Amino acid sequence: MGDQWGGYIAAHPGDVDNFNNDYRANNAVKFTSAHYGGLTFGGTYSFGGQSGNIAGNQVWSLGASYNKGPVLLGLGYLNARQPAQANGFFGNNQSTGTASAVTTPVFSGYTSANTYQVIGVGGAYTFGASTVGATYSNTKFENLGAVATSAFQKGDTATFNNAEINFKYQLTPALLLGVAFDYTKGSEVTNANGKDNAGAKYYQAALGADYFISKRTDLYIIGVYQKATGTDSTGKAAVAAISNLTPSANDRQLAARVDIRHKF
Repeated sequence: MGDQWGGYIAAHPGDVDNFNNDYRANNAVKFTSAHYGGLTFGGTYSFGGQSGNIAGNQVWSLGASYNKGPVLLGLGYLNARQPAQANGFFGNNQSTGTASAVTTPVFSGYTSANTYQVIGVGGAYTFGASTVGATYSNTKFENLGAVATSAFQKGDTATFNNAEINFKYQLTPALLLGVAFDYTKGSEVTNANGKDNAGAKYYQAALGADYFISKRTDLYIIGVYQKATGTDSTGKAAVAAISNLTPSANDRQLAARVDIRHKF
């Protein structure tokens, strides 16, 4: 749903739901429609590049949005095959194209999956100087053990459900304030020994302010706190793992960022 802080106010655990996507698709073709009364739609297809296997490493997505008056709505779908293999979706824009490039314990234990799938919906409504928004996403790592050795039973699926509510207030023409709360829950997955991984839960709150010095330059501050419970994808006690940061050594993590941004 892209906010004024470029995604920082809605930083989800470990980028599980892909709203704060750090990955790119190579060799892609993209279609975006014209505007039809506030409605736009489009899609992307990335050729996997595997000789003799047209579906190998392929990535495709569909999306639609409605933006008219005070209402903003969005819907998206992403499907990536063998995402952690060399030249796969998770390997792109990383130092290597292998599963070792995925370091977050939120889902690093699930990179043996054949398919990574995300379905997300969101909306926002503006009234006066205020905007309230919400998002929901369902993320699946399907057919575990299909492309690499897995600690879980082959063929199982790991699922994450994420929900967020956020609020922004334009205090002055130059100063924007915002707050967001996220909840992510991982599903139970059975390991190779027949015991269930109870799944992890992540609770996250964010607070931020953005001051516009000019039309192209702004100064923002953001603070994020996360609490983790349960068992993560590695089979260990879940640790907090705020997006784009090194995971915590325990179940709590607090981060703050102050930055100045200039748009060219």
